[in-house]
Amino acid sequence: MTSAPAPPLAPVFAPAGVYAPQHDTALLTRAVTAERPGPGTEVLDLGTGSGAVALHAARTGARVTAVDISWTAVLTARINAARAGCRVRVHRGDLTTPVTGRTFDLVVSNPPYVPAPQETLPASGPARAWDAGPDGRALLDRICADAPAALRPGGTLLLVHSALCGTETTLRRLAGAGMRAEVRDRARIPYGPVLNSRREWLVRQGLADGSPWEELVIIRAVHA
Repeated sequence: MTSAPAPPLAPVFAPAGVYAPQHDTALLTRAVTAERPGPGTEVLDLGTGSGAVALHAARTGARVTAVDISWTAVLTARINAARAGCRVRVHRGDLTTPVTGRTFDLVVSNPPYVPAPQETLPASGPARAWDAGPDGRALLDRICADAPAALRPGGTLLLVHSALCGTETTLRRLAGAGMRAEVRDRARIPYGPVLNSRREWLVRQGLADGSPWEELVIIRAVHA
């Protein structure tokens, strides 16, 4: 494990309402590089947003499929792929639904994971890219449950999220789904504007201790 700064990202177009690549994106691209995908590797990017991680994988020669529930994100990822000259198949849909029945060598995801006071997930607007329910696990738990069906035997899931959501919970859920999971990378970064605005609420919920620092983790899980 390392907490070294993540490498810089290739610039991409990210209009309003689409998650702009940040430190979590960079950590995930570094984890993808460590897997050494290449020609013949089938990659699935869940919640692709701008398509930054999908493009990173495609540049290795991997065959990449990307999914997002937002039409704006789908169109953005397609534009970024065209601009980069990369072949990425981008589908609109809810997590693995558009690829039901297909399996992949590598599944990657930087899903919404920010704890939010509202029980209901946003159906539109910028917050749709980060709000994930009161414990931040609305999407994480579904990915933990769905990943095995999307992976070939020996395939790998790479998942990035905040430790505020419960790192051990993710490891436990993946193990319960029959996967060998571990924390592969982590980084400590200052709170951004969204978390800063919710700091007191996070403390009241028992999710944070009041520190202005957040830990990001990369979870790596292998399908038995």
